[in-house]
Amino acid sequence: MEILSPSNPRIRAAARLRERSARDETGRTLVDGGRELLRALQAGVSVETLFVCRPLIRTADAQAALEDAAATGVAILDCSEAAFAKVAFGDRAEGVVAVVRPAVQRLYDLVLPAVPLIVVTEDVEKPGNLGAILRSADGAGADALIAAAGGTDLYNPNVIRSSLGTVFSQPVMAAPAAEVRAWLEVRGVRVVAAVVDAERLYTEADLRGPVAVVLGSETSGLSETWRGEGVEAVRLPMLGVADSLNVAAATAVLLYEARRQRGL
Repeated sequence: MEILSPSNPRIRAAARLRERSARDETGRTLVDGGRELLRALQAGVSVETLFVCRPLIRTADAQAALEDAAATGVAILDCSEAAFAKVAFGDRAEGVVAVVRPAVQRLYDLVLPAVPLIVVTEDVEKPGNLGAILRSADGAGADALIAAAGGTDLYNPNVIRSSLGTVFSQPVMAAPAAEVRAWLEVRGVRVVAAVVDAERLYTEADLRGPVAVVLGSETSGLSETWRGEGVEAVRLPMLGVADSLNVAAATAVLLYEARRQRGL
């Protein structure tokens, strides 16, 4: 049976997941888009319900996501375009929106390779920036992303979309900054922090070995947790009138320099 009304209780419950309070309360979020849903399914994320508007399914990814979801026994609800619009994001509707329950990953459960490359962000809360950082981390082969702040909403639907679903392809977790710093020290992971006024250029830093690249928000930079003994501060040269790059762009530069030094 097709859901016709945007006021249907299941549609309304799913639409609430656009709000952070509902996501925190239920432990669920929305995945909108074929490619993003495919990556969630491939990562083994628990997909509880899939809302489908078949006239809007026009991409191979959306069709493959629907087929994979059906094969794994996900509850599939057909919707009219009006009902579907209530849960979709509108600007790029692909005919599939899923309610998922991402697994909660904890810092002390993280298993690292022998020579890890880790991304640590502090107070980077804009979904577009966080999603772009995740794409760079995925592309450069980073081993984990740790959000060093309690308020970061890692599974905001806009993070999922702007990351192209790569938020599901790597370990991602949040913890207080002091706890992250202590955890890195115990594991012998060196800290290289991006700081606007640092003396050393990023190309002069040794980014081989176990390394955590740490970046803060564009407005406030990094807290005192990431300064002083045990932290190597580096800067990216700025040759124009701006004093810093967008945090996502800076992350990409540092990660690919690390990858270059480690050997592509």
